Order: sequence, then C-alpha cells, then structure tokens
Amino acid sequence: FVNRNAFGHFGLSQDDFERGMNGFDMIAPEDRPRAIENSIRVMRGEKLGLNEYLALKRDGSTFPVIMHSTAKYLDGKPVGIRGIVIDITETKKLEAQLRQAHKMEAVGTLAGGIAHDFNNLLQAVQGYAELLLLKGREGDVGYRELQEISRAAKRGGELTRQLLMFSRKMESTLQPVDLNRVVEELRMLLERTIPKMIEIELRLTGNLHAVSADISQIEQVLMNLAVNARDAMPDGGKLTIETRNAIADEEVRRSQPELTPGNYVALAVADTGQGMDKTTLEHVFDPFFTTKEVGKGTGLGLAMVYGIVKNHRGYITCVSKPGEGTRFEIYLPAIAGTQATPPVDARETELRGGSETVLLVDDDDSVRALGAELLQMFGYSVISANDGESALQVYGETRGGIDLVILDLIMPGIGGTQCLERLLEMDPRVRVVVASGYSIGGQIERVAEIGARAFIHKPYDVDEMLMTVRGVLDQE
Repeated sequence: FVNRNAFGHFGLSQDDFERGMNGFDMIAPEDRPRAIENSIRVMRGEKLGLNEYLALKRDGSTFPVIMHSTAKYLDGKPVGIRGIVIDITETKKLEAQLRQAHKMEAVGTLAGGIAHDFNNLLQAVQGYAELLLLKGREGDVGYRELQEISRAAKRGGELTRQLLMFSRKMESTLQPVDLNRVVEELRMLLERTIPKMIEIELRLTGNLHAVSADISQIEQVLMNLAVNARDAMPDGGKLTIETRNAIADEEVRRSQPELTPGNYVALAVADTGQGMDKTTLEHVFDPFFTTKEVGKGTGLGLAMVYGIVKNHRGYITCVSKPGEGTRFEIYLPAIAGTQATPPVDARETELRGGSETVLLVDDDDSVRALGAELLQMFGYSVISANDGESALQVYGETRGGIDLVILDLIMPGIGGTQCLERLLEMDPRVRVVVASGYSIGGQIERVAEIGARAFIHKPYDVDEMLMTVRGVLDQE
C-alpha cells in the first residue's frame, strides 16, 4: 500500500504497483542494494532507526529521503515491511548553505590574517619607494623604476584590501544610501567599461527604500559583477541591473535562512552570457578561484563582493546554468523613513608639513622607521614607541610635549584600543590618529567613539598620512 501523498510525490499511481512495481523500485539504483539489505535485517528483528536513501521518481529524477522501517507480522512471523518516508530536500539545501557559510568564515579568517602580515611587508616597499621619489625628480637615474615599484606595491595593497573585504575586516563608512542613485551615477562608467555590443538595461523601482551602506563599496560590488558579466559575454548580450523593495517573510526565509524578518532592498545583476556549471557555481565566491586565463584575473573579485555584502549584514545568491546566463541577487536591510545622503566630492587639500612633535607607536620596526623618516622629511619631530606600554610611559614622561599620537591598532600587549583609553585618561585633550590595515568587528567605529580623531590605512599612503596628520593638528 502506498498513500496518495507518496503517489503524488513520486509521480506514480496504483496501476504501477498492480503491474508489479514494489517499494524498492522507488529507491535509486545506487542505494537499492543497501535498502534491500536493511529490509532483510529489519525482518530479522533488528532495529535500524532512520536510514537515508536517494529516492527515484517516475521521470528519473532523484531526491534525498530518510526512511524508518519496521517489520509487519502475521501470526507472529514477519511477512513484510512498513516504511515511513520523509523528503529531506530542503534540509539538505540548508545543510549545504550552513557548510558553505562555515567554510567561507574559516577562509575569511585566514585571509584576514595573511592580509595583516602582507600589509606590513608592503609598507616598507611602498613607503621607501615614495620617500625616494620625494627626494628625486623626473629624469633622475632610477626614478622611472621607483615609480614602477611604487605602482606594484599599491596594486599589492589593493589585493590586501580585497582580502580584507572578503574576510569582513575592512571597516565600512555607512550612511543612508539610495541604490537607484548609485546605479544611475555608475551607468556612465559602465558604458565606458562595457563593450558597445553588450546592451545595458536598468530596471529601477521607484520609491526605493534607503539602505545603510558604504557608497564606494557598493560601487565596487556593482563594478565587479558588471565586469564578470562582460567577460561572460565575449560575443555580446544584455547586462541588466534591477532594484526593488523586498520583504523577508517566512516563505522567503525558507530558501534564504540567513535573512532576518523585515524589509530589504534587492539589487540584482544579470547577464545573458555563458553561464556556469554546478562545480563552478559551488566555488563562485571562493577567494583565488577563477576560470579566467592566467594573468586575466586574481580570483578575488566575487570573494570581495561576498565579503562586502556580509559586512553590510546582507545576503547574496547566485543562479546560473551553462548557456543560460547568470543572475546575482543581493539583499540589503532597508532603513525606512531615512533620507539617503547624496555623495560628497572629496576636497583637494594642499600637502603640508609642520614643526610639531609626533609620537609614533607601532610594533613593526620597518613601519615605525618609515613613518618616522616620512614625518621628519616634512619637518615634524618624531618620538617612537614599539608597544602600548612604552607609548604610555613616553607620553607620561613628556606630558605636554607631544602634539599628536599615531597609534597602531593591532599590537601585542595592551593593544591600540586600550592604549587609547589610557592616553585619554592621562590627557583628555590628546590628539590620536589610529593606523591599521586590519580591523575586527567595528573596531574603528569603537575607537572613534572613545576619542580617536582620525584613521589612516596601512600601508601608508604618503599623501593621506600627511594630510590626515596636518588636519588633526589644525583642529581646535
């Protein structure tokens, strides 16, 4: 006997069983011998509990099930099997998503640690190259070679930033953002980047909710997805970017369990390109995974997209089949009733030095030496400390003689955050600039709330460092 629900699920009817079909025919061939063996054991009186099999439908498709079987008796003798079958397709999908999330978290932690160490190595290369460039001029022997070294180091710095975005250890500057405006303003750049044989279509929903986002990072997400779409359509096609308001109700969350209930803004990027097979799709967000030729890509673009979306408390999906194109969908939490902030153009600031005294705190010898030489070149007096404890001692001994502290955030011992707190206890008016290439869980936001005046990225960019230092020193 098979109930009506099973008939519908397997695409079978009673006629199939009257013509000789049995329960084992509903098990995929690769699992059928094990199912028969387990049934024999149950008939012998063994209790096997739940068993997992691959079930077989009339159309030849399969799906995972768990089955609980008991023996059916007549006059005290086993004469058959009674089984309860449960479809676990959705459970398997959720398990796969959970495994993927754990894997990405582990790889992200590794990537963040590598980026931290790599940043310090790059600092020496980039920093000293820029120092030598400042001391020389165009046409000097070796000047062009130094420029190439500096450019290569900056490209390396960009790779570490992508790793940090993937690992979610790169801080975001969040503000209310209208994604429609971001997409519209990026369209001109896309039209210059995407070949004319690829049509760009925008489908933007009116009255779109604002989201809390870092505009530059959202632009990076869009550009990475657009460039991937371009590469998937070498002979032309259509690139579509869509926005819409979405609600994460129970039905949506069954397929996307990471979403918490509430309002979202969905951002989709779709192409009509080559598509991806199942194996490629499973690794699409893995760092350093790429199907492009050697030298054509780093394999970090989509990993960075994944990291940025997660850093925005969002969720990203990818649907693709060979020959049918690819569609990425991103869900970002909506912030209803908040006016989006228009983008602000950065001001050009004159590069100036000074004569003040700076306490430079960093546990890396080469970074500390480079920072000191750079600041001294522009007129500053520099006192160095290699950890938080030494910095506190120096500041206490020279109270009033230090105009600014540049403080590394990640150091052994008491660390940058605790050092900042104790500096402020010693002197509430102390000017502190935090420096780091690696941050965890909103650390930059926390040190700003504690009292840090500004933040500079490592490896140091000469212009950024000097402008930040001068800007903080000029504050009232």
